[in-house]
Amino acid sequence: MPSTRVLLIVAAFASSAVLFAAQPADTSHSVLGYKNFAHQQQLDEQFMAVPSPSLARQELKTLTAVPHVAGTPEDYQTALYVAKKFREDGLETQIVPYMAWLNTPREIKVQAYGKSGKLLMTGPTPEHVKGDPYENDPRILPAFNGSSPSGDVTADVVYANYGRLQDFNKLRDMGISVKGKIVIVRYGANFRGVKAYIAQQRGAAGVIIYSDPYDDGYFRGDPYPHGPYRPETGVQRGSIEYLFKYSGDELTPGIASKPGLPAKDRLKPADAPALPKIPTTPLSWHDAAPILKALAGPSVPHAWQGALPFAYHIGGQGHVKVHMLLKMDYKYTKLWDVIGKIPGTEYPNDWVVAGNHRDAWTFGAVDPNSGTAAVLEAAHGFGVLLKNGWKPKRTIYICSWDGEEEGLIGSTEWAEDHATQLAHAVAYFNTDVGVSGKDFNASAVPSLKNFIRSITREVPSPKGGTVYQQWKKSQDDAEARARMTNNGFNNTTYTATHQPVRIGDLGSGSDYTPFIQHLGVPSTDVSSDGPYGVYHSAFDDYAWFVMNADPTFVYEQEMARVFGLEVLHMADASVLPYDYVTYGKELQEYLTAAEAKAKKNGITGLDFAAAIADAKQFTTAAQAVLERQQSESGNLSTFNAQLRQVEEDFLNPAGLPGRPWFKHTVYAPGVYTGYAAVVIPGVNEALDAKNAAQAKAQLADLVTAIQHGTATLQAAAK
Repeated sequence: MPSTRVLLIVAAFASSAVLFAAQPADTSHSVLGYKNFAHQQQLDEQFMAVPSPSLARQELKTLTAVPHVAGTPEDYQTALYVAKKFREDGLETQIVPYMAWLNTPREIKVQAYGKSGKLLMTGPTPEHVKGDPYENDPRILPAFNGSSPSGDVTADVVYANYGRLQDFNKLRDMGISVKGKIVIVRYGANFRGVKAYIAQQRGAAGVIIYSDPYDDGYFRGDPYPHGPYRPETGVQRGSIEYLFKYSGDELTPGIASKPGLPAKDRLKPADAPALPKIPTTPLSWHDAAPILKALAGPSVPHAWQGALPFAYHIGGQGHVKVHMLLKMDYKYTKLWDVIGKIPGTEYPNDWVVAGNHRDAWTFGAVDPNSGTAAVLEAAHGFGVLLKNGWKPKRTIYICSWDGEEEGLIGSTEWAEDHATQLAHAVAYFNTDVGVSGKDFNASAVPSLKNFIRSITREVPSPKGGTVYQQWKKSQDDAEARARMTNNGFNNTTYTATHQPVRIGDLGSGSDYTPFIQHLGVPSTDVSSDGPYGVYHSAFDDYAWFVMNADPTFVYEQEMARVFGLEVLHMADASVLPYDYVTYGKELQEYLTAAEAKAKKNGITGLDFAAAIADAKQFTTAAQAVLERQQSESGNLSTFNAQLRQVEEDFLNPAGLPGRPWFKHTVYAPGVYTGYAAVVIPGVNEALDAKNAAQAKAQLADLVTAIQHGTATLQAAAK
């Protein structure tokens, strides 16, 4: 239970909800999509007065009362809860089932032996800290990696740093083979599935992924329960599905995995490209330390040293053997998406889709239910507007996805199920890890980056001013610290820049993936970030959240407002507020950087000059379109359809080499990054592989996409 003082603070902030909403927004900027923004601003102010810190607190506590792994009865109860809340707010609501090929652990055992046969460790050790009120819930599953096969392996151990491609290549260059070995790698730097994928490619027998305190433990600050970082026994669970191949149910790529789908339409597990082939399991640093400490052989490169109190070695010379026993139960499991709808009045087929997943590896206070609470508060705001007579121009779908943790399953299956209709969807707005701290952050396609900047100029920040102003200050401060670190601390004064806030590109790892990268729906992802060391552990619970992330729930309120205004503006704008000028400029930057990479890698015969000229022509056409967007002239229905078509023009029906499910020529998760975006991926990954023929073919596909987009813009400008 929180202290009396904390409860008083919460009550004070809850009573100030309307005060925050009443602060004047920054309207000095023009708002694309509106000739006269005054009416929309009044609607926005009504909406922003609704999201409540106290209600968000209640919702988060309810959602995180018990562990709710996808497909469990507890998960279904959260679906019923969200559906009830949606219906109370006037949304037409359905619970939509899909099926997924999922594993749960029956037995997991890891034992390490020294060269003499002495037992060094046996695990995994149960997660424990002093005083956490949730950690002993018997419904917490043992820590495991989703999509790992079963295995019974005993082998020498090799340490491979973060398990990046360059790390495995470094081992190769050192003359160290991982074939037939168990590879131990630390979390961070890339997606955990990529670690397993490269190890599988190199012939490893199994993988252990551990959390090094250098990355999210005591090296960063106080561990929980004294601070936000990962404690000694904390374990990061997570899927290792090869999401860079495709997301969703692993046995039905490109097909909605509905209940009753015939077996002939499903792949056999052995034939599924996204299913890993070697056993993989996570460990805490408490359990990994005895293994790492006993490794002998060459010392690691300096950058490979973690924060455990001994020198790290590569191993692989028989000094440590690990017996890894994983027994997994696989079966088709029912999942439950909750879909709330608000019908549009003028453009009912032009959908605005917004979502957040609901399932969690344990309690999921930050990931994902801090996002769910914000979504519920946004839906509550929509409900109040509906009661006051508001009806959106475009149809709104508010979605609570299931099975995201196992491979973005609920969102992918729904998107594949509605692929035809989503060709008309004007946006997908995502939040996932909604609130882990006080620092707002966002990623988006270029056409929606200024859209997010505009939204955040209107939303008040609990820190004072607007979200945009605090976001900008945070970035400027970080740049100033970086300059001082690089130049040495001195008396130089650094001032804020006049550049707009930087917004990231969309990679993968959350539910926007099927919308933008498979179907070409313009997408964004928003969050409020902070130190979050208990990611995917038993300690991602309500107690950690109120201690570390958002004790007064005012950042939940902020996220509800940002998320909700994204939906409101896209649903009601007269002209779709896409900014293709920014898109064109970023295309030029991507191509210029790729040209430099080609030269560095000694690849010739690629006509980047012509491609850059095409990107400039795209930008010129976009500038003409922007002028028409600002004047709102002509047939707006046709004009909006043309604006929407441009993002779809960037799709290549053949998809990317070796992974045809990913069809976007400008953005995709990297094969060897998994989470992080690779821009113009077909070109850049071919250049990285020094495959000149493939780079040439992929550049041609990209140029074709840019030319199609340019033609659409030119038609729209008339």
